[in-house]
Amino acid sequence: MPATFGIVDLFAGPGGLGEGFASLDVGGHAPFRIGISVEKEASAHRTLTLRAFLRAYQARHEVMPKAFIDFHAGLIPQPDWSEVDAAAWQHATAEAQCLELGTGAAAAAVDHAIRALRREFDDTILIGGPPCQAYSLVGRARAKGKVGYVPEEDKRHYLFREYIGVLDRLRPAAFVMENVKGMLSSTVESRLVFEMLMEDLASLGTGQDHRYELRAIRVIDGVARLEEAAQPSDFIVRAEEFGVPQRRHRVIIVGLRSDLAGRATGTSVQVSGVTRTVADAIGMMPELRSGVSRGRDDAESWRHHVIEAARLLAEIYRGAEGPLREVFSDVGGTLKRRPLPPRLSSRRPEGYGTSNDELLAWLERPALRGLAQHETRAHMAEDLRRYLFASVFGKVRGYSPKAADFPLALTPDHRNWHSGVFNDRFRVQLAREPSTTVTSHISKDGHYFIHPDPMQCRSLTVREAARLQTFPDDYLFLGNRTEQYVQVGNAVPPYLARQIAQLLLRGLSGPLSEEAVEARSADNTARSPAMSSPSTPASESLPSR
Repeated sequence: MPATFGIVDLFAGPGGLGEGFASLDVGGHAPFRIGISVEKEASAHRTLTLRAFLRAYQARHEVMPKAFIDFHAGLIPQPDWSEVDAAAWQHATAEAQCLELGTGAAAAAVDHAIRALRREFDDTILIGGPPCQAYSLVGRARAKGKVGYVPEEDKRHYLFREYIGVLDRLRPAAFVMENVKGMLSSTVESRLVFEMLMEDLASLGTGQDHRYELRAIRVIDGVARLEEAAQPSDFIVRAEEFGVPQRRHRVIIVGLRSDLAGRATGTSVQVSGVTRTVADAIGMMPELRSGVSRGRDDAESWRHHVIEAARLLAEIYRGAEGPLREVFSDVGGTLKRRPLPPRLSSRRPEGYGTSNDELLAWLERPALRGLAQHETRAHMAEDLRRYLFASVFGKVRGYSPKAADFPLALTPDHRNWHSGVFNDRFRVQLAREPSTTVTSHISKDGHYFIHPDPMQCRSLTVREAARLQTFPDDYLFLGNRTEQYVQVGNAVPPYLARQIAQLLLRGLSGPLSEEAVEARSADNTARSPAMSSPSTPASESLPSR
């Protein structure tokens, strides 16, 4: 019988990486099953728990629960999921743990999960990655501006050691660690964080089944391989090479336990290597307009502001830039005549759920009544002008305008506008290109995530951002809209994660022999006594699979 691996997912966020692993199906067999996912942020944990419930329910009944379909469609308030299916809800609350790694409570819960996983599965996999704010270039720049900020005292720099601590206790068949590219250059105590990580990984154990051989994921001509890394930059994975409609570049380290690493030699899988675009992911979604954040907020007010912006810009470019002027004039004229779209639409696009396109087949869920979380924000009239300019400029020129490209009439009240610091403060996502990296900054404003259609003149909705991140349409993000954007921006694209899971499974191919399983169990038991053991072990109540 094929091997089944139990998953420990740390710093899980809303569950993008875990979703990719859990969604993999090989001939009706799910080789990866989540045993515990740990996330400290409350709204992300709620999202994680609901997804775990939906997964457990569908495993039991092979259909999506009607209560979820109705809740997703906005027809009913969120139900008591324990009344919908008590067993599935018990499973979900045991699987998704709202805990902060580094605390005693988190250590206890993870240790209990480890013991349960060793009993239930052939072997285990550790996935996840520490929060990236301390490593990202933007996060580091902001930190430097904080009075009294001391990098050595920022605990986020050392959260990777919580991951390694679990790795040391779990001794999984493999691990997958994800983080931002900035981790390669981030320093603390005058040392590169990445070097510290490599040293800690190298210090794990001395026996054959204690050490880990590191692999990078390389894609050549649509084929992904696990290869040894010659330099740190080899660990950078480019999501667009896997058919993700986004240029998202992240450090992903794969570790294989030494007793299994030999199986991965020459491992490769065909990936979705066709370049996918913004239009591929969101071009068919219902048109929307934004709201107006100051003054009267209704459809006619929005129409007035955008028409006036189009008139102003057409006048500015009279005779000097024919193509731009023509499009501005067309936008203004069309908006005068046509009915305006709403700010919120759950309407399913025509042909929804019937496409043979690989990406759409992944995103769309035919059982749903419509789209959820496709609602716009409100924008100031001044920003509507800039959004209109950026979207038209991108449509005509084929690239997003920089600060120097904006006419003086649209210059925002920023002292650094022409210094280069805010060179791309307003960025349109080009319809015929993958998007730029969707980040948690989308929760602050929409300036970096302007919709490519000038007629809509707005920023992206939560659902559009989620689609660029390849979250299926039945993936609901709980919490307020700001929290939803943060969850989407911080996640690993599930479509990418699923292909990494497929590659890893190929590297660990073949069921483990009974002798190997028994040997691992005996060795794990020998290491367990020192682990904490609270009186109410939440993870031990995991229902059998």
